Amino acid sequence: MRFFTDVWLCYARAVRAVLREPAWIVFGLAQPLFYLYLFGPLLEASGVTRGLPEGTSSWDVFVPGLLVQLVIFSGGFNGFTLLSEMRAGVLERLSVTPVSRLAMLLGRAARDTTIVAAQVAMLIGLAIPLGLHVRPMFAVALLVLLALTVALSCLGYGLALALRSEDALAPVLQGVTIPVLLLSGVLLPLTFAPAWLDNVAQANPLRHTVDAVRALMLGSGSALVGILVTAGLTVLFIAFGTRRFQRTEDVRIA
Repeated sequence: MRFFTDVWLCYARAVRAVLREPAWIVFGLAQPLFYLYLFGPLLEASGVTRGLPEGTSSWDVFVPGLLVQLVIFSGGFNGFTLLSEMRAGVLERLSVTPVSRLAMLLGRAARDTTIVAAQVAMLIGLAIPLGLHVRPMFAVALLVLLALTVALSCLGYGLALALRSEDALAPVLQGVTIPVLLLSGVLLPLTFAPAWLDNVAQANPLRHTVDAVRALMLGSGSALVGILVTAGLTVLFIAFGTRRFQRTEDVRIA
């Protein structure tokens, strides 16, 4: 019971910090909106719906990948906020309290999940008038997206605690994010790719997550592998983030 109280306290504190500057929730949608309105219309005549059930629009194929992209940038880059807290001495003060390190991590990850859920709702609301269809399995797709948010948030926080510098964290995230995005099929399904590229992309865990979210939102195809991969990533990155939080006896940075 004490653990859940600790998670709630950390979550409430993190949410209050966001509510002081709520505009960032909207600003986080800027890049997905550019893709939605400036790239999405190009898919209308691209044939991406070939072989899919009748009544499927190009938006049904494109938006699921866009949602995963939103999660990647919203969750993975949250380590920068932790670096600011480390520099201000906030994390150093929290580290001497009896709050468990796992609660400190999950409270922040839950805050990030709340923000992503709000952004996903706004993006879906804007995509429906364009032609996106919301099907019954959308709720399951949302759960997969939220699990991925928790995973990537924990990874981002863990990397921030390991590297302890924006100058080190930024190139690591950029160097990993770009190939991961290109090999996950966020913009177009990788079934359109050459065989060699499709085979290489199979090694990318996020490719399976994108496929699962797309299949669930389309109501067509299998999502089991993607769900299992996402669950595995969540457990792995929570363990990694918790391990790094447990080493916060000295969290001061220059």
